[in-house]
Amino acid sequence: MTFTIVLLALVAAFLGLRLYSVLGKRTGHEQEPVARQPIDTAPPMMRQPLPAGESGSALPQGDVSNVDLAAQSGLRSIANADRTFDIGLFLEGSKSAYKMVLEAYWKGDKEALRFLCDDDVYDSFAEAIDGREARGETLENRLVRIEEARIVDASFDHPLARVTVRFDADIAAMVKDKDGNVIGGSMTDAVETHDIWTFMRDVKSGDRNWKLDETDSV
Repeated sequence: MTFTIVLLALVAAFLGLRLYSVLGKRTGHEQEPVARQPIDTAPPMMRQPLPAGESGSALPQGDVSNVDLAAQSGLRSIANADRTFDIGLFLEGSKSAYKMVLEAYWKGDKEALRFLCDDDVYDSFAEAIDGREARGETLENRLVRIEEARIVDASFDHPLARVTVRFDADIAAMVKDKDGNVIGGSMTDAVETHDIWTFMRDVKSGDRNWKLDETDSV
Protein backbone atom coordinates (compact mmCIF):
# COMPACT_ATOMS: atom_id res chain seq x y z
CA MET A 1 0.00 0.00 0.00
CA THR A 2 1.55 3.27 -1.14
CA PHE A 3 -0.39 5.39 1.33
CA THR A 4 0.04 5.02 5.04
CA ILE A 5 -1.79 7.29 7.45
CA VAL A 6 -0.60 7.83 10.96
CA LEU A 7 0.17 4.64 12.88
CA LEU A 8 -1.20 2.09 10.46
CA ALA A 9 1.86 0.11 11.39
CA LEU A 10 1.12 0.45 15.11
CA VAL A 11 -1.22 -2.39 16.02
CA ALA A 12 -1.41 -1.64 19.74
CA ALA A 13 -2.45 2.00 19.44
CA PHE A 14 -5.99 2.49 20.38
CA LEU A 15 -11.46 11.08 21.59
CA GLY A 16 -14.67 11.02 23.34
CA LEU A 17 -16.31 13.15 25.98
CA ARG A 18 -15.25 16.66 26.95
CA LEU A 19 -13.50 17.45 23.66
CA TYR A 20 -15.34 20.75 23.38
CA SER A 21 -13.55 22.04 26.47
CA VAL A 22 -10.33 20.47 25.29
CA LEU A 23 -10.10 21.95 21.82
CA GLY A 24 -12.36 24.97 22.17
CA LYS A 25 -14.84 23.54 19.68
CA ARG A 26 -17.38 20.76 19.54
CA THR A 27 -16.14 17.49 18.17
CA GLY A 28 -19.36 15.50 18.32
CA HIS A 29 -18.26 13.24 21.17
CA GLU A 30 -19.87 14.88 24.16
CA GLN A 31 -22.62 12.74 25.65
CA GLU A 32 -25.93 13.79 24.14
CA PRO A 33 -29.28 13.32 25.91
CA VAL A 34 -30.90 12.48 22.58
CA ALA A 35 -29.25 11.00 19.52
CA ARG A 36 -28.88 13.55 16.76
CA GLN A 37 -30.19 13.07 13.27
CA PRO A 38 -27.77 12.71 10.36
CA ILE A 39 -26.78 15.99 8.74
CA ASP A 40 -26.39 16.09 5.00
CA THR A 41 -25.55 19.62 3.92
CA ALA A 42 -23.94 19.03 0.55
CA PRO A 43 -26.35 18.97 -2.42
CA PRO A 44 -25.96 16.03 -4.81
CA MET A 45 -24.38 18.19 -7.52
CA MET A 46 -21.52 19.10 -5.18
CA ARG A 47 -20.53 15.49 -4.92
CA GLN A 48 -19.88 14.85 -8.58
CA PRO A 49 -16.26 14.72 -9.77
CA LEU A 50 -15.12 17.60 -11.93
CA PRO A 51 -14.17 16.56 -15.47
CA ALA A 52 -10.42 16.60 -15.91
CA GLY A 53 -10.46 19.07 -18.77
CA GLU A 54 -12.06 21.83 -16.69
CA SER A 55 -9.06 22.17 -14.39
CA GLY A 56 -6.17 21.20 -16.64
CA SER A 57 -5.36 17.90 -14.94
CA ALA A 58 -7.12 14.80 -13.78
CA LEU A 59 -7.90 13.97 -10.17
CA PRO A 60 -5.48 11.62 -8.45
CA GLN A 61 -6.14 7.94 -8.89
CA GLY A 62 -8.87 6.28 -6.89
CA ASP A 63 -12.65 6.40 -6.42
CA VAL A 64 -13.85 10.03 -6.31
CA SER A 65 -17.47 9.33 -5.31
CA ASN A 66 -16.65 10.43 -1.75
CA VAL A 67 -15.01 13.71 -2.74
CA ASP A 68 -16.72 17.13 -2.67
CA LEU A 69 -16.06 19.61 -5.47
CA ALA A 70 -14.50 22.01 -2.96
CA ALA A 71 -11.69 19.53 -2.37
CA GLN A 72 -10.82 18.61 -5.93
CA SER A 73 -8.47 21.47 -6.80
CA GLY A 74 -6.47 20.87 -3.64
CA LEU A 75 -6.32 17.14 -4.30
CA ARG A 76 -4.90 17.79 -7.75
CA SER A 77 -2.20 20.00 -6.24
CA ILE A 78 -1.34 17.31 -3.72
CA ALA A 79 -1.22 14.65 -6.41
CA ASN A 80 1.09 16.81 -8.52
CA ALA A 81 3.48 17.04 -5.57
CA ASP A 82 3.09 13.38 -4.55
CA ARG A 83 2.54 11.00 -7.44
CA THR A 84 1.79 8.14 -5.05
CA PHE A 85 -1.28 9.86 -3.57
CA ASP A 86 -4.42 7.75 -3.98
CA ILE A 87 -7.87 8.94 -2.88
CA GLY A 88 -9.27 5.52 -2.06
CA LEU A 89 -6.25 4.47 -0.02
CA PHE A 90 -6.24 7.81 1.78
CA LEU A 91 -9.88 7.44 2.82
CA GLU A 92 -9.34 3.91 4.08
CA GLY A 93 -6.30 5.08 6.01
CA SER A 94 -8.22 8.04 7.44
CA LYS A 95 -10.90 5.71 8.82
CA SER A 96 -8.22 3.64 10.52
CA ALA A 97 -6.68 6.79 11.98
CA TYR A 98 -10.11 8.00 13.16
CA LYS A 99 -10.62 4.78 15.11
CA MET A 100 -7.10 4.83 16.51
CA VAL A 101 -7.30 8.43 17.74
CA LEU A 102 -10.70 7.87 19.32
CA GLU A 103 -9.61 4.74 21.11
CA ALA A 104 -6.29 6.23 22.20
CA TYR A 105 -8.09 9.17 23.79
CA TRP A 106 -10.68 6.99 25.46
CA LYS A 107 -7.98 4.77 26.93
CA GLY A 108 -5.71 7.67 27.88
CA ASP A 109 -2.92 6.38 25.64
CA LYS A 110 -0.75 9.49 25.34
CA GLU A 111 2.05 7.69 23.55
CA ALA A 112 -0.24 6.68 20.70
CA LEU A 113 -1.79 10.17 20.54
CA ARG A 114 1.62 11.81 20.33
CA PHE A 115 2.39 9.75 17.23
CA LEU A 116 -1.07 10.24 15.71
CA CYS A 117 -1.47 14.01 16.26
CA ASP A 118 0.46 17.21 15.76
CA ASP A 119 1.75 19.01 18.85
CA ASP A 120 -1.22 21.34 19.40
CA VAL A 121 -3.83 18.61 19.12
CA TYR A 122 -1.77 16.26 21.26
CA ASP A 123 -1.35 18.88 24.00
CA SER A 124 -5.10 19.42 24.14
CA PHE A 125 -5.84 15.71 24.36
CA ALA A 126 -3.16 15.15 26.99
CA GLU A 127 -4.55 17.97 29.14
CA ALA A 128 -8.03 16.43 28.97
CA ILE A 129 -6.70 12.99 29.86
CA ASP A 130 -4.85 14.43 32.86
CA GLY A 131 -8.02 16.18 34.03
CA ARG A 132 -10.07 13.01 33.64
CA GLU A 133 -7.53 10.98 35.59
CA ALA A 134 -7.38 13.61 38.34
CA ARG A 135 -11.15 13.27 38.77
CA GLY A 136 -10.87 9.51 38.78
CA GLU A 137 -13.15 9.17 35.77
CA THR A 138 -12.92 6.52 33.10
CA LEU A 139 -14.48 6.23 29.66
CA GLU A 140 -16.00 3.06 28.28
CA ASN A 141 -16.70 4.27 24.76
CA ARG A 142 -17.01 2.23 21.60
CA LEU A 143 -16.98 3.16 17.93
CA VAL A 144 -19.96 1.19 16.65
CA ARG A 145 -19.55 2.02 12.97
CA ILE A 146 -18.36 4.62 10.48
CA GLU A 147 -21.32 5.28 8.20
CA GLU A 148 -19.37 7.42 5.75
CA ALA A 149 -16.01 9.11 5.31
CA ARG A 150 -15.75 11.76 2.61
CA ILE A 151 -13.17 14.35 1.64
CA VAL A 152 -14.71 17.82 1.97
CA ASP A 153 -11.64 20.03 1.52
CA ALA A 154 -7.98 19.82 0.55
CA SER A 155 -5.09 22.21 0.08
CA PHE A 156 -1.40 22.22 -0.70
CA ASP A 157 0.92 24.94 0.61
CA HIS A 158 4.36 23.68 -0.29
CA PRO A 159 5.46 21.44 1.26
CA LEU A 160 2.41 20.84 3.48
CA ALA A 161 -0.58 18.88 2.21
CA ARG A 162 -3.84 19.06 4.17
CA VAL A 163 -6.94 16.95 3.57
CA THR A 164 -10.17 17.44 5.51
CA VAL A 165 -12.45 14.44 6.01
CA ARG A 166 -15.99 14.33 7.36
CA PHE A 167 -16.78 11.22 9.37
CA ASP A 168 -20.40 10.25 10.01
CA ALA A 169 -20.27 7.64 12.74
CA ASP A 170 -22.19 5.99 15.59
CA ILE A 171 -20.50 5.99 19.02
CA ALA A 172 -21.60 4.42 22.28
CA ALA A 173 -20.27 6.44 25.23
CA MET A 174 -20.30 5.95 28.99
CA VAL A 175 -18.46 7.70 31.85
CA LYS A 176 -17.77 6.19 35.26
CA ASP A 177 -16.58 7.94 38.41
CA LYS A 178 -13.69 6.84 40.62
CA ASP A 179 -15.95 4.36 42.39
CA GLY A 180 -17.07 2.75 39.14
CA ASN A 181 -20.52 4.34 39.15
CA VAL A 182 -21.99 5.39 35.80
CA ILE A 183 -22.30 9.18 35.75
CA GLY A 184 -23.22 9.66 32.09
CA GLY A 185 -24.02 7.88 28.87
CA SER A 186 -24.95 4.35 27.96
CA MET A 187 -23.30 1.54 26.03
CA THR A 188 -26.65 0.42 24.61
CA ASP A 189 -27.60 3.66 22.83
CA ALA A 190 -25.20 4.83 20.14
CA VAL A 191 -25.03 8.55 19.39
CA GLU A 192 -24.71 9.84 15.83
CA THR A 193 -21.60 11.99 15.44
CA HIS A 194 -20.45 14.16 12.54
CA ASP A 195 -16.76 14.99 12.85
CA ILE A 196 -14.60 17.04 10.52
CA TRP A 197 -10.92 16.21 10.89
CA THR A 198 -7.99 17.66 8.96
CA PHE A 199 -4.91 15.53 8.33
CA MET A 200 -1.53 17.02 7.41
CA ARG A 201 1.69 15.72 5.86
CA ASP A 202 4.97 17.22 4.63
CA VAL A 203 5.21 15.69 1.17
CA LYS A 204 8.93 16.46 0.94
CA SER A 205 9.79 14.54 4.09
CA GLY A 206 10.54 10.86 4.17
CA ASP A 207 7.64 10.28 6.56
CA ARG A 208 4.69 8.78 4.70
CA ASN A 209 2.35 9.14 7.69
CA TRP A 210 -0.33 11.81 8.03
CA LYS A 211 -1.01 13.47 11.40
CA LEU A 212 -4.26 14.82 12.82
CA ASP A 213 -3.90 18.62 12.52
CA GLU A 214 -7.38 19.91 13.48
CA THR A 215 -10.77 18.66 14.65
CA ASP A 216 -14.26 20.14 14.37
CA SER A 217 -17.84 18.93 14.05
CA VAL A 218 -21.14 19.85 12.42
